[in-house]
Amino acid sequence: MRKRGVLSNAGSDGGVCADFVAALPITGAAVSAFGSSVPETFVCATDGLAAHLDELQFDLGEGPRWEAARTRRPVLLPFVRSDPHTKWPVYGKALQLLDVQAVFVFPLTIGAIDVGVVELYSTAPAPLEPGDLQRATALADQSAWTLLHKVLTWNEQPDAAPPAPSPLSRREIHQATGMVLVQLETTATDALQRLRAHAFLHDQSVRDVAREVVDRTLIFTPD
Repeated sequence: MRKRGVLSNAGSDGGVCADFVAALPITGAAVSAFGSSVPETFVCATDGLAAHLDELQFDLGEGPRWEAARTRRPVLLPFVRSDPHTKWPVYGKALQLLDVQAVFVFPLTIGAIDVGVVELYSTAPAPLEPGDLQRATALADQSAWTLLHKVLTWNEQPDAAPPAPSPLSRREIHQATGMVLVQLETTATDALQRLRAHAFLHDQSVRDVAREVVDRTLIFTPD
């Protein structure tokens, strides 16, 4: 898989991500919100590489962020160069092309509510010490409440102007998924998988493929 360019801009709520970098021995952080209360939405990143790691997993549909969300438990990868990555082989190969030595993903949950994930990376291979794990968990709990408050604010003010979209806004992807759903008469899950498969086969990002679908320069037809 060809190494994709690293995105140069982070989201507008950088304070949520910056708190993790200030408190922990890591290089960067990214936060995405998704769950029953909100569609998949990029929230923030401290740098372009953190944003790229988040986008890469979204594009591939595999990686530790998905396992953390599914199991509601942290996924800790302190030595990504030597890890076989049997659960996410394509993502593991992509990591070899990036200046990343460790990845730590924490789910953002409040009781039974799934809010999203925070993805941390380091350019140095090392596990998080017990004290760092406690701090990361506490910050994840705090961030979950912060994001839930934002989601509730958006939902309670439907006529309010939405927040300015970040360079990683996935609104276009959701729109394209709906269009492919209609074109193929399938489910939203299968429609998104078709977008991901097309992106992978043509060495594009899912956002680029979604843009072509929305612009109607790409139309999916049943097999």
